[in-house]
Amino acid sequence: MKVVAFAASSSRNSINKRLVAYAAGFLKEAEIELLDINDFELPLFSVDREAELGQPELAKLFLQKLGNADAILIAFAEHNLSYSVAYKNLFDWCSRIDPKVFQGKPMVLLATSPGGRGGQTVLATALESAPRFGGEVKASLSIPSFNSNFDSLKEELTNDELKAKLSETMNSLLD
Repeated sequence: MKVVAFAASSSRNSINKRLVAYAAGFLKEAEIELLDINDFELPLFSVDREAELGQPELAKLFLQKLGNADAILIAFAEHNLSYSVAYKNLFDWCSRIDPKVFQGKPMVLLATSPGGRGGQTVLATALESAPRFGGEVKASLSIPSFNSNFDSLKEELTNDELKAKLSETMNSLLD
């Protein structure tokens, strides 16, 4: 199984990047391609820019990577109760090329934040919209209070209950 995994964050020190890399490690038999959305940075989407630029090659490449995967794993950063601008912009460009951005792939959606809600608002938005854009959401999980529940030296969850939930969530991709 080939899994494309990425954090919907442009921060170099993103806790969602750390979470998605850690979560992908639960898929021992899978081939993981960990993407950085910074490698797909595009001008801000608008219909005017689309008319001027057409379909950007980086958006096509991102869609191709999703299309070549058997499954998709995303960890969402929450910016003011919504998607990060970097993710939303990439998604907007991609959806103009193919409205079924996720191309029928099974998905696991994650989110974390330093706060006690763990990115639940953006995760709820993603859960509602992913099926409309061709995603087959198998499971989701919010990890609250990331800095209290994640060991930065070992790069792993320290909370056994959350670790068990994450393992179960990731195993849903194998079903």
